Amino acid sequence: MSNTPMAASPLTRAVLEIDEYVSGLGWDQPARLFALVDTARLRAQEPSLATQLGLGEEQEAVGLTPIEQDELATDKPLDEFLATIAWPDAVAGCALSVERLMLPPSAEAQVPQDLDEAALAQWVAAHPGRQEVRMTVAVLRDGGRESALRLRAKDTPTEVVTGSELVPGLAEALAATFAD
Repeated sequence: MSNTPMAASPLTRAVLEIDEYVSGLGWDQPARLFALVDTARLRAQEPSLATQLGLGEEQEAVGLTPIEQDELATDKPLDEFLATIAWPDAVAGCALSVERLMLPPSAEAQVPQDLDEAALAQWVAAHPGRQEVRMTVAVLRDGGRESALRLRAKDTPTEVVTGSELVPGLAEALAATFAD
């Protein structure tokens, strides 16, 4: 990937690769789930799939390859859907890319009390300080975490923010998909 720093960890590179891929699809996309597999293991155990994914011998063998999963169920909340996932041993990690509305910290004191989920969503959508954000969060079986945040208002690769603790709740939900 041209916008992915080569010095970054394999997990950071995978998150940025997913962010770049989803960014190319435009905004207003459904949530997208990815399995993260060890690239060298994929080449050794599934050479035809590796070839299909464009992982030729000239590609770097160290790293993680994101494999997009089937479309997520839209008939249940995201946290309930994630609670139904279990990954096979060959999957080293997983990632989720999802769009949400975000409010500045100053808006926290303005949130009306006793709103149900639908009313709160409407209130946030109407708030003048709201921002649309795409969050790509990845976790590894061994506990590693990484996130990338992209604001719709600053939709360029150079404005993507990364960090391991940017979206801790979503990272916890993804890590739970690896719990025994």
